[in-house]
Amino acid sequence: MSLSLARLDLTEIFCDVDDFYLEFERFCERAIPRLPCDGQLKGYQSRLSISEVMTIVIAFHGSGYRTFKDFYKQKVLADWRDAFPHLVSYGRFVELMPWSFMALVSFLNTCCLGEVTGISFIDSTSVAVCHIKRAKAHKRFKGLAGWGKSSVG
Repeated sequence: MSLSLARLDLTEIFCDVDDFYLEFERFCERAIPRLPCDGQLKGYQSRLSISEVMTIVIAFHGSGYRTFKDFYKQKVLADWRDAFPHLVSYGRFVELMPWSFMALVSFLNTCCLGEVTGISFIDSTSVAVCHIKRAKAHKRFKGLAGWGKSSVG
């Protein structure tokens, strides 16, 4: 799936996300029955669907914008009102994003991972476990961590 942001590609991303979300929702309803809370079911309620929220979040990651706030205010609110007729304010959208988290992670793991080739890229950034002065007191990584020096100290 290409993440360029032409109108056709935005529609393509939404269709893929929406098809996935409908199946994801059916799976969740079968696996996790909802329990009534004080006679009402509490949950996600918005004019903007979860599929639309997921589409906007995915589009942001392919957009080149540095911050989501700039992307939402300058691109989504300004240019995509016809694509998303029920857009909400930036603050409300940020409140809606957690509702899409599980579905988004599932979508990315299911539909967006490339072919496994056996080649992996590993970040070799050093992780400071403890200061050398307190090394004798901290035994949590004993046997796992070693002493080393990186280019920064």
